Amino acid sequence: MKFIVGILFLLTSSFANPSLNWGHNLRDALQSAQKEHKYILLNFSGSDWCGPCIKLHQEVFVMEDFVKVANEKLVLINADFPRAKKNQLSAAQQKLNDEVADKYNTRGIFPLTVLLDQNGNVVKSWEGFPASPNNFILDIQQTIQDHQ
Repeated sequence: MKFIVGILFLLTSSFANPSLNWGHNLRDALQSAQKEHKYILLNFSGSDWCGPCIKLHQEVFVMEDFVKVANEKLVLINADFPRAKKNQLSAAQQKLNDEVADKYNTRGIFPLTVLLDQNGNVVKSWEGFPASPNNFILDIQQTIQDHQ
């Protein structure tokens, strides 16, 4: 029964919220952010091994309030570090992710979500899965508002 409820939740949340465009190249994100006057939300995840990472993407990043903030104020980047051989990234993508991690995630925290300004400067970061997804979204909004 839990499985069916989980599947129904994923299906309804997918249809209830427009899909977000998660990019994978910080250089492109910086250009978009400068052009569109937006912030960058950089998320470090382990899509096939990190439970809190998976939960963040399935439960928080699909919330209507998050989608609204993301569409209005953010350029989204996911730096993924899968472990399973079948999920390995291309060498070029792995190199891009490693470069971003060397700059913004030197301690190797997963999940780590970093808010950057349009010049790539860290505005704020959040470690792990948020205790309150709603407060996490509000914190993103407030941080952006405080830095405008």
